[in-house]
Amino acid sequence: MSKPTEAELEILTLLWEMKEASVRQIHEKLSESKETGYTTTLKIMQIMHAKGMVYRDEENRSHIYRPATNQKDTQNSLLKNLVSTAFGGSSKSLVMQALGQENPSKDEIDEIRAFLDQLENKSK
Repeated sequence: MSKPTEAELEILTLLWEMKEASVRQIHEKLSESKETGYTTTLKIMQIMHAKGMVYRDEENRSHIYRPATNQKDTQNSLLKNLVSTAFGGSSKSLVMQALGQENPSKDEIDEIRAFLDQLENKSK
């Protein structure tokens, strides 16, 4: 699958939440947070179908779209691309940058520490 644009990723996120939806349903959800035209939503979803990002059920008058990939696989792909291009392949640089942007809560730090401990135990 090709790398989704920001608009495509927004639609994919809605489809992952909803499992499947018509263009109208996606358009209504998008309209809650920003002004967008129905035909724009339709065109983006048609392009996404052509790119293989979504499946389209054409049996009914209203076409139903479903994501062609799961959220975790897409996130992994986008993250690998980000680490490679923006951080020179260094996961450490990405993590340090991400943690330096915000002040993580104690709970978040505890979760991160537990995850690091888990990774460390796997490598032993």
